[in-house]
Amino acid sequence: MSLTNTNRTTAGMAVIGARAKDAAAQAVPMGKRAGTTAVQGVQSAMEWATPRVQDAVRGAREWAAPRLDEAADAVTTTVAPKVSSALHATADQVRPAATSAKTGLRRLLDWRWLVGLGAVAAAAGTTAAVAMRRRYASATAAAKAATEPDAPEQAPADEPAAGDATGSQVNGQVTTPGR
Repeated sequence: MSLTNTNRTTAGMAVIGARAKDAAAQAVPMGKRAGTTAVQGVQSAMEWATPRVQDAVRGAREWAAPRLDEAADAVTTTVAPKVSSALHATADQVRPAATSAKTGLRRLLDWRWLVGLGAVAAAAGTTAAVAMRRRYASATAAAKAATEPDAPEQAPADEPAAGDATGSQVNGQVTTPGR
């Protein structure tokens, strides 16, 4: 059995109501912290991964460009100058530029993605807060209903009350006891 069914004291219900208020008061900040933590987690992951991806791409390009140049030189002497110039042009395109533009993961994790993830985290926090608020409201209503006194019992209409000296019968006649 639940506490509300077994312990119907006002003090007991007040304690339950206080606990429900405390739980609801803690839920809202927790939801806000969850949204903030999610955004910070994405930002820190992006900060960690971005330089590593950029280094890997730069390393691959630095490795490939000289090999294309060597292939172009080898082709110059054996095949044709047009093929050689095409390979040199390709090597120039592959060679990394002096300034790095957004590439790879940085391009994928643009501000639009971060705003979207922040919106999802905020929606999750809001949903949690609303659910806690509804639980709080129902717990408060249940505590209030449990603390209200029950309605006094009424005697049935055909039985006389304990203090009555007269009685009535089904036929409508009133009699006095002892006569």
